[in-house]
Amino acid sequence: MDSQDTQVLSAARRWAAAGHRCTLVTVARTWGSAPRPPGAWMALRDDGQVQGSVSGGCIETDLIERLLAGDFASAVPFVLRYGVTQDEARRYGLPCGGTMELVVEPAPDPAALQKLAERIAAGQLVRRSVLIGQAGATLDSGAAGDDLQWDGRTLTTLHGPTWRLLIIGAGQISSYLAQMAQALDYQVTICDPRSEYAAQWNVPGTTLVPGMPDDAVLELGLDPHSAVVALTHDPKLDDMALLEALKSPAFYVGALGSRINNQRRRERLLQYFDLSQAEIDRLHGPVGLPIGSRTPPEIAVSILAEMTAVKNGVRTKDGLLRTKASAAVACGIG
Repeated sequence: MDSQDTQVLSAARRWAAAGHRCTLVTVARTWGSAPRPPGAWMALRDDGQVQGSVSGGCIETDLIERLLAGDFASAVPFVLRYGVTQDEARRYGLPCGGTMELVVEPAPDPAALQKLAERIAAGQLVRRSVLIGQAGATLDSGAAGDDLQWDGRTLTTLHGPTWRLLIIGAGQISSYLAQMAQALDYQVTICDPRSEYAAQWNVPGTTLVPGMPDDAVLELGLDPHSAVVALTHDPKLDDMALLEALKSPAFYVGALGSRINNQRRRERLLQYFDLSQAEIDRLHGPVGLPIGSRTPPEIAVSILAEMTAVKNGVRTKDGLLRTKASAAVACGIG
């Protein structure tokens, strides 16, 4: 399952190959509440077709009208702002009087887009920089933790799998979780020493690594952009991954199992392994948000939802952080 980033890039390349002129639009900066974050982008074809989004729909409509009216006929990038006044914010559906600053690229170089796609397909992180008033874009190597940069003249965005997910177990839940995670720009790695499971793994775009789970955790060198989810339901395998993952700076560590089983797991980890209580308290178990999930795809949804909440700083192991959650709901984006 491709991420939205990849879908936009694919559409732009496909349209260019068919002889269409294409425009790229990227959210560079927002003030107040906005429907889409900085870095979100979309592609516009010369006949008004769209891939991706920069808002809930109203801004896209205005951009299409501007395109068809010939406002994007130039060859150099420029800036558009929406929601400067309360009336304009209401007109374009921006919540709480939000403001958006967009960078518009009326004629991106198809060859450069092809190079970007190739580097992303190779699993690389790429920094793409666009200079206002100057045609073209430059590509440089990126690194996990790089942020979007915008100084009003140069926009630098990060493309590729910016987050990493290690899944222990190559079962059915893992298959759904891996596909969904790729749509959110996770680079997904699977570890399962059980040959009967590993032999059946066939999710494109993922990496299946051999060996034991604890070795896989150590070899990956987890960082704050990494997550580990243990899904074998076998303590001999899951616990091996957890005892190393809980010591790491990974932002999320979760394990499948009932509350009782996870309580027993915490007791085992504390009694038999070199883990502190603080490290064990980092474990999300039962893994995922409690949404009543029972089927493999529902469980995968609940896991990825909790990972997203933790990544975005609106949920800890103990529950929602009400300050951020309340603000989001008040602005109509929760």
